[in-house]
Amino acid sequence: MKKILFTLFIFFIFLFKTNAEEIELNAKSAILIEESTGNVIYEKNADEKLSPASMTKIMSLILIMEKLESGNLNKTDDVVVSKEASGMGGSQVFINEGETYKVDELLKGVAIASANDAVVALSEKVSGTKEKFVEEMNSKAQKLNLKNTYFKNPHGIDEEGHYSTARDMSIMARELISHSDVLNYTKRYEDYFKKKDGSQIWLVNTNKLVKFYEGMDGLKTGYTQNAGYCLTATAKRNNLRLISVVMGEESIENRTEDTLKLMNYGFNTIKKDVLIDKNKKIDTITFDYADKKSIDVYIKNSIIKVNNINSDKIKYKYDLKYDKLKLPIKKGSKVGTIIVKTNDNKIYKEDLIIKENISKKSFVKIYKNILNIISNGI
Repeated sequence: MKKILFTLFIFFIFLFKTNAEEIELNAKSAILIEESTGNVIYEKNADEKLSPASMTKIMSLILIMEKLESGNLNKTDDVVVSKEASGMGGSQVFINEGETYKVDELLKGVAIASANDAVVALSEKVSGTKEKFVEEMNSKAQKLNLKNTYFKNPHGIDEEGHYSTARDMSIMARELISHSDVLNYTKRYEDYFKKKDGSQIWLVNTNKLVKFYEGMDGLKTGYTQNAGYCLTATAKRNNLRLISVVMGEESIENRTEDTLKLMNYGFNTIKKDVLIDKNKKIDTITFDYADKKSIDVYIKNSIIKVNNINSDKIKYKYDLKYDKLKLPIKKGSKVGTIIVKTNDNKIYKEDLIIKENISKKSFVKIYKNILNIISNGI
């Protein structure tokens, strides 16, 4: 019955388009951003420090995904459950002290069911102790320039001095989904957690919108008595990805309604223009004594303009450093900068790079070339 009512609730919200002037949110704090640029589309009290509850796990997942991508952690690695991990309250998958689980299984428990015991077990695996992991969370927060965030734990249970903001949560969410594999977990509406005794726990995503809202594939809910109901959500349609955050809601219904208002507004009004695609060749560099006669230049990341539908006169300025290049040059090295300016005075800046290694030609090859030139000349 609850599922039917929730579906009808979503359906009726879909009937109405939302304009910026019409957005009235119940949330204490909220923000909507476009993912590829980080541009803020809408905000309300976005820098107010509040308890993030289980949205804290977004930062925990960032550190876990970084370890996985670096190769210092593997999904098939064993994790032995500690006494502290097994004793966690709140949302959990009921793992017991001394049991061993794979990283993949615990990650599933965190991303889908917001399991506090699973995230503590993973934090100990990643950093040795939960305390060291929390230090790394705060270090990462500084690197991301999160000015109004401080963590006391990896799970989000209320603790004095543990806080964040809607703006900072949106930055964290943007960082997390840069590790795209995490979406393979957060987009699942349901799955099963395999226990050591052979039984299974049915996991249902705490973010029900991944099933009911087109394009939504994450990201993290939160609730404590102090925090109220919170949700950091992300959805993608037609190459446009949005991230919304609502904090301090009085009910799940309010949390859902506000998230849908923000998402609907974004998808109904925002246009995303790719000014320069990162796969488009920008220029070509030639070298006299290199193992390649020439090498193509590209921009490091696509330059994307996000706005309401407007036509802009675009100006490009190149700052090239070719004369300062010295061989060898590694793949991904910066060889200049491109600056793009639109008529609304928005400036985009991006590095120019090469996508191949280029080295000095060997003395033997240079000598052979000289002989060929001499021979052809004669």
